[in-house]
Amino acid sequence: MKNIWAPWRMEYILGPKEKECIFCVKPRENDDKKNLIVCRGKHNYVILNLYPYNNGHLMVVPYRHTSDVLGLGADEAADMMNMVKMCVAALRGAFKPQGFNIGMNLYSASGAGIDEHLHMHVVPRWDGDTNFMPVVADTRVIPQHLQSSYEALVGRFPPDE
Repeated sequence: MKNIWAPWRMEYILGPKEKECIFCVKPRENDDKKNLIVCRGKHNYVILNLYPYNNGHLMVVPYRHTSDVLGLGADEAADMMNMVKMCVAALRGAFKPQGFNIGMNLYSASGAGIDEHLHMHVVPRWDGDTNFMPVVADTRVIPQHLQSSYEALVGRFPPDE
């Protein structure tokens, strides 16, 4: 069995936690550029992950606060999958990845960093995008600043509906 190490995630794990749900607060602030929200839909929005596993790591988040995927309405679930498709198209256009990891971690036992508000991860991947830096240097190499990723992606989504 191989181990996958991500020691750089300790900054997030051990760092201070917000009192309110960040996935509820961020869209209410109406400062999408500061909050890295690249797209807003009817039931969900798309935000760049502040602690990405890879360059361009996006999350599709329902506006409604819920941790239970079974509690998503049909319209919310359909909108979420439509936005996942838009994420894939935007990431392909902006960064030309060779693959994607798409999925959810539901509840803390599955590894969810924020388990009180479900969200779908869309992580672009490239052949050979893993290297020795996280293991030997406790460092993750993300080749682009989050604001540059935001600028590269925000215009690739259809306008708000």
